[in-house]
Amino acid sequence: MARPRDARWAGALGILGEVRRTPGVTRAEAARRLGLGSGSATEITARLRGLDLLDEIPAPVVGRGRPTTRLRPSPRGPLVAVVEVRYEDWRCAISEIDGRPVTVAARRHGRGGGEQIVPPIAEVLSGLRSRYGRRLRAVSVAVAGAVRHGRLVQAAPLEWGPTDLSGMVPDDALPLLIGNDATLAGLAEARGGAGVRAGTVLHLTVEVGLGGVLVVGGVPVVGAGGAGGEYGHMPFGDRSVRCLCGARGCWDNDVDGRALARHLGAPPPEDPRAFAYEVLQRAAAANAAGQGEGNAEADAVRRVARALASGIAGLVNAHDPDVVTLGGVAPLIRAAAEEEFDAAYLDGLMAFRRADPIPLRAVALGDEGALIGAAAAGLDLVLSESGLNDWAADLEA
Repeated sequence: MARPRDARWAGALGILGEVRRTPGVTRAEAARRLGLGSGSATEITARLRGLDLLDEIPAPVVGRGRPTTRLRPSPRGPLVAVVEVRYEDWRCAISEIDGRPVTVAARRHGRGGGEQIVPPIAEVLSGLRSRYGRRLRAVSVAVAGAVRHGRLVQAAPLEWGPTDLSGMVPDDALPLLIGNDATLAGLAEARGGAGVRAGTVLHLTVEVGLGGVLVVGGVPVVGAGGAGGEYGHMPFGDRSVRCLCGARGCWDNDVDGRALARHLGAPPPEDPRAFAYEVLQRAAAANAAGQGEGNAEADAVRRVARALASGIAGLVNAHDPDVVTLGGVAPLIRAAAEEEFDAAYLDGLMAFRRADPIPLRAVALGDEGALIGAAAAGLDLVLSESGLNDWAADLEA
């Protein structure tokens, strides 16, 4: 952690970081992790209470040690509004500084352009601004599309082009952060999910297409403009298939519900994610009954499993992560064709890796990963030194 330029925040940033890392952490445990003495920790938390950042409640007494307190967000403290835009719907949530977003509104959206989602989300956010006033410090958006320089430039599965989302924000005083949903889910898994305590995490998720991100030291590696991690658009797939993104041979088209439909000779599904779940359930049932061989759906799943595992192996060879976290339907694909998946994964690894292959783990945060990651990105700004200076100045005004 960089040394604060303002002496007011010496130690405070660390305490706030522990509250984010472990909601409900005791003051004594936070002090131990940060190497602070009891007196220093008491003084810092008192200052944070005075700034309406933290509250303290007595912790249950354990053993013969000194009584301590649990640290929790102040009921008058800063908030981040969080928005997640998915293939079929959107939802809005509010998060305190512990990074636990609570959904306040959700709605399905139609098949039109991306601009359609802006007015209803703006209405929800305007209501939050009216309710919470200065406590609302930022809006953080996770979107199922490519984000470059903080703008949604393409959402291929939705067939959206560049879309201006700035109209969501009720006033110019609120910062707007926009990130790819898979990137933000990877951030959440690396910091507090299946990748926690790993230095380098490769996160991959299969929803409608495949997305992901490499997270190093808790920070997503997203390239010069922020659009990195579009792994689904690497040419690991069928070169005869033109992707909705404009490229040919995208891995996206070989690993999701659209691929399953193609292998089954079915028309492109309206909801590829729901279609994938249905096929995977039936394939798993056929396998459990000993009827997987020759079953069309089980065969389709095996083909998709091999395509997914082979690509993962290639990315492991390229990135050398400590762990790979798998989200969306990816863990179900693996489970429904485990033998074929694992064989294809090992076969795609460089020889020196096969004796001790990089582990593949299902995500720990489930469908909440992108929402939690968007909250984390917003809190990175709000609880930065400059963000805390702004908060303190508003309190004094």
